[in-house]
Amino acid sequence: MENFQYYTPTKVIFGKGTEERTGALVKEYGCKKVLVHYGSSSAERSGLLGRICHSLDEAGVNWISLGGVVPNPHLSLVYEGIELCKRESVDFILAVGGGSVVDSAKAIGYGVLNEGDVWDFYSRKRKAGACLPIGVVLTIAAAGSEMSASSVITNEDGGIKRGYSSDLSRPRFAVMNPELTMTLPEYQTMSGCVDIIMHTLERYLNQSDNMEMTDRISEQLMRTVMKNALILLKDPKNYKARAEVMWAGSLSHNGLTGCGTDGGDWATHQLEHELGGMFDVAHGAGLSAVWGSWARYVLDGRPDRFAQFGFHVMDVENTGDIIGDGMRGIQALEEYFRSIHMPVCMEELGIHPDDGQIKMLADKCSFQGQRTIGCVKVLDKEDMYRIYQAAR
Repeated sequence: MENFQYYTPTKVIFGKGTEERTGALVKEYGCKKVLVHYGSSSAERSGLLGRICHSLDEAGVNWISLGGVVPNPHLSLVYEGIELCKRESVDFILAVGGGSVVDSAKAIGYGVLNEGDVWDFYSRKRKAGACLPIGVVLTIAAAGSEMSASSVITNEDGGIKRGYSSDLSRPRFAVMNPELTMTLPEYQTMSGCVDIIMHTLERYLNQSDNMEMTDRISEQLMRTVMKNALILLKDPKNYKARAEVMWAGSLSHNGLTGCGTDGGDWATHQLEHELGGMFDVAHGAGLSAVWGSWARYVLDGRPDRFAQFGFHVMDVENTGDIIGDGMRGIQALEEYFRSIHMPVCMEELGIHPDDGQIKMLADKCSFQGQRTIGCVKVLDKEDMYRIYQAAR
């Protein structure tokens, strides 16, 4: 096993009605003015935004707001938020929404307290030295950004989607009421479940001598999400199932499932980022669309891990044929994705890139041939091209 440091400073407030405590939570940090950052008008129509702002008023906390965050959050709105925060002397950001809103809030937080262009952090030109404190009221179980160090932003100039991670941006608190996810459309709910599964699976598929405890946690987390996603297909207002998925989403991406590993193989996420940047697809659906093609391509790089996944998560029979059992595990997960109405190729995702676009995806993902991705099997630009081709 690898040495590890496990750091999860986020205070979690979980359960029914917990959003009513938001004002008091923010006040604990002694801030003078809060930016309430949110996405679509649904936060207003549902009354959630009104309840949050009333809670801030009751606590005597001054606030301003900025909405408009979209899936695959845009750099242009981040710039707008940075300027607004500087102009209004904002010293705390409250993200009300899902992973896209939290990611946008983190980027704004970096931009307010660091000189220069915030995109420099996402394009790996330099590292952030500070970030405004962030709080979260979560409305979508998916990204895990409410407890993670990560954020992903899309630069509309070129459709480039890039991530940046720093413990500086870990939220101070996360308010999680599973009831707030009950109005989500099925597609968003299932996309979120795929994202949670993949956050765990990409850490699980690695080149380490793994800890048994971390493996068992990861396997049960994936099984829990799969079980409850099927429940939510039939009963989308099932509170217990919503709660299980919401808590799994946080645990999948706060570092727990990577303890003792080399960090895992994040090639599927990197491949999907380019799809999201170019075609603006739902992140979880993009992941399920490319995962199987990636998995088949790299299977021989760590067949024992794929086989173990098949045995312990997908209930594949152990035949003693590691490659064959690993392949059956891959096929079983693809069948599961289809059972929750998620795509397993680009055609099912609703996009039809031509060969020129496939080459462009590979070029962007490889940073014009300057980087490789993955660890189960290290992938260069040509490998990426072949995986994208297979995923069509």
